[in-house]
Amino acid sequence: MKYVYSFKEGNKDMKNILGGKGANLAEMTNLNLPVPPGFTITTEACHNYYENNGSLKKEIEEEILEHIKNLEIETGKTFGTGPKPLLISVRSGAPVSMPGMMDTILNLGMNNDVVESLIKQTNNPRFVYDSYRRLIMMYADVVKGYDRNVFESHLEEYKKTKNVIKDLELNADDLKKITLDYLNLYEKLNKSPFPADPTTQIIEAISSVFRSWNNDRAIYYRKMNQISDHLGTAVNVQTMVYGNIGETSGTGVAFTRNPSTGEKKLYGEFLMNAQGEDVVAGTRTPQPIETLNNINSKIYQQFLSYSAILENHYKDMQDMEFTIEEGKLYMLQTRNGKRTPTAALKIAVDMVHEGLITKTDALLRLNPLDLQNVLHSRFKSHDKMPIAKGLAASPGVAVGKVYFNAQDVIEAKKNNIKAILVRNETSPEDIEGMHHAEGILTCRGGMTSHAAVVARGMGVCCVSGCETIKINEITKEISFPNHKLLKEGETISIDGSTGNIYEGTLEQEENLENNNLQEFLSWTDEIETIKVKANADTEQDALTAKMLGAKGIGLCRTEHMFFSSNRIFAFRKMILSNNMQERVSFLNELLPYQREDFYKLFKASYPNSVVIRYLDPPLHEFLPKEKNEKQLLASTLNISLEDLENRIINLQEINPMMGHRGCRLAITYPEIAIMQTKAIIEACILLLKENISIVPEIMIPLTGDQKEFEFVKKIVDDTAKKIMKDHNVEIRYQVGTMIELPRACVMADKIANSAEFFSFGTNDLTQMTYGFSRDDSNKFLPEYLKEKLLKQDPFKTIDQEGVGSLMKVAISIAKNTRPDISLGVCGEHAGDPQSIKFFKEIGLDYVSCSPYRIPVAKLAAAQAAIKSGKQD
Repeated sequence: MKYVYSFKEGNKDMKNILGGKGANLAEMTNLNLPVPPGFTITTEACHNYYENNGSLKKEIEEEILEHIKNLEIETGKTFGTGPKPLLISVRSGAPVSMPGMMDTILNLGMNNDVVESLIKQTNNPRFVYDSYRRLIMMYADVVKGYDRNVFESHLEEYKKTKNVIKDLELNADDLKKITLDYLNLYEKLNKSPFPADPTTQIIEAISSVFRSWNNDRAIYYRKMNQISDHLGTAVNVQTMVYGNIGETSGTGVAFTRNPSTGEKKLYGEFLMNAQGEDVVAGTRTPQPIETLNNINSKIYQQFLSYSAILENHYKDMQDMEFTIEEGKLYMLQTRNGKRTPTAALKIAVDMVHEGLITKTDALLRLNPLDLQNVLHSRFKSHDKMPIAKGLAASPGVAVGKVYFNAQDVIEAKKNNIKAILVRNETSPEDIEGMHHAEGILTCRGGMTSHAAVVARGMGVCCVSGCETIKINEITKEISFPNHKLLKEGETISIDGSTGNIYEGTLEQEENLENNNLQEFLSWTDEIETIKVKANADTEQDALTAKMLGAKGIGLCRTEHMFFSSNRIFAFRKMILSNNMQERVSFLNELLPYQREDFYKLFKASYPNSVVIRYLDPPLHEFLPKEKNEKQLLASTLNISLEDLENRIINLQEINPMMGHRGCRLAITYPEIAIMQTKAIIEACILLLKENISIVPEIMIPLTGDQKEFEFVKKIVDDTAKKIMKDHNVEIRYQVGTMIELPRACVMADKIANSAEFFSFGTNDLTQMTYGFSRDDSNKFLPEYLKEKLLKQDPFKTIDQEGVGSLMKVAISIAKNTRPDISLGVCGEHAGDPQSIKFFKEIGLDYVSCSPYRIPVAKLAAAQAAIKSGKQD
């Protein structure tokens, strides 16, 4: 088997074996762009490394060393020796981009003899010692696992003795001294000297990169982004080019478009006299890419040209790394750039307009889940002045208590505390804390620093490079320009769209204004085969859903209409009534509210359909808990507080989710179903007078038997007929049921004799099928997932084998009885892309999700249709 490929042998379609970075380095080589020569060790070698108990097989080592010899011939340099030494870098490169999650080592091949040769060759001892001390620190960190802070702290202490702040202020003698100190530190930590043998360096470095595939941050990143653990990483070995030789050298990172907003304009940063790690690590704040034009116009124009070539070739926004070595430009990497959801949307729409991609390409390009982040929150209008301003690195706003390390943010999240992660600069080790943070604030680093890139990829609000503040991560304090001091646990508000930082809490509001989203979602209407409806209980919900492209309301939970303060009291009186006469009296108080709610909901949704679910939850959920509320209720009912307490106790249930709820409420208290039917039909009559004809869909919850359903349906039909007769009108309506019980699935053919539509309530169906309590499963589900007893949380993604099989049975036998039966789903799964794909495959007509998940569901439905090749 071939384990090593020269850049000249690969291409962009070989990502699975060369990794993304290796495949793209090969592709840029094929495009005749100036890429330093090198080779890629395949993902197969990574698999072999782990199969061989964490060591490289001899045949792989020999293949690597053979390619090193080829590099020596190609460059005219020799590895680890001679008057023209060859130095190389080793970088990871998985098939799926995982920026910053795995390891890199630069300047390999250096030793004391090479240092002397390079000084003679370059006449630049400062550059040589700077490169050597970087290698020692990286090698100690990546290969040996020692804390790099030991080395960085030594550097900081040395700069203090020299009374300097920046590394660039150190001269060659300083860096020589630091290098010797680093060698001594290494030997002290390792109990043996730094390896002078270049072969040892390269083999150990490659092994460490393979090992980094399973470091904690890489594992967490894969879990967070649902990337397979079995892909493995490739390793790229490349001839070093140097941006830290002097003022005619530099390094940078750039995107062909703005990764935060999507604007079609080169976006990036660079540093002169620096290596690439200086830009992405955020240890120095770089210059905007356009200022390179003032320093070296020829190089800038070349880079613009290469950027255009790459974007047109890949037909996507590119993230590029480059180095300038003594006035010559080299391209070190290109990949499809990480971007915010807002930028991803704009780029996709713009590229369709530019003719670069088709609408279908655009729809397949976005992750459906990213669309929920497009409608970023913003702060409500206010007159508060910011206490500082940084770089607007990732859009959105965040409010939270400040914490100064990732672990404290993780702990805060466990305690339901909203946290802002505050760091001098973030590192890959912070990945889990960044994921759990509401927002991120750093005082160092630019728009392409680790914090900015990772935050944009996660859709997390970020303000970076706020140089006017001082962050002390030891005392856990932030000092602001106005001498204001904030300590851990105090609250700030940050705006990743402006870079502003505010003391205290600012109110947030949804931002629904996005023309690109409207156009993009209209393209899904040309393709989708499964309709997307909304779960909506209010007029505002219905209007929002309609604006976001919902094709009606698939679930109105009528119990939510009773929770407002002016209704809950009347509803509680009804629940605690001692007889039917009292209940009817209190239900009559509620009737006008229900009628008005349905009137507004129908009108807002017109001409789309609305499914109204009758009262479902156990009644005890509505009862008061506070003593003053109980006393007021007892007084109104003319009973003692003790009697009221007894009535409340009598309504309590041991297992309420399987108790007195759903259709059982309508069977024991038919007057509730009568009132709700009156409200629906009377609302339709009011709208008919406005020439708005509504066909309401009445849904009976939690039925498991045909007789149950028919009992409640008769109540609905009898009530509706009476009202229509009294008003001398005819209102068309449908009565269906929610399929939430395993028994309902296997009895679906019988139930379908009477029910005109089914909506699968997959939350309860999952709960009843597994025997898992939704409210208590968090006590054991994490362990099930960790031990891989379950592939995924069944309450988030539908269990296709179990719950899905029951759904298939129900659909099949129901259609045998009623071929035209309408079938939908309205549980949480209706907003999950993977579940939506399954629902389309089994023949559902629609899914119904919360309003802000509608864009997600519409795109997931369109993608399922495109990928299946079945477009209506």
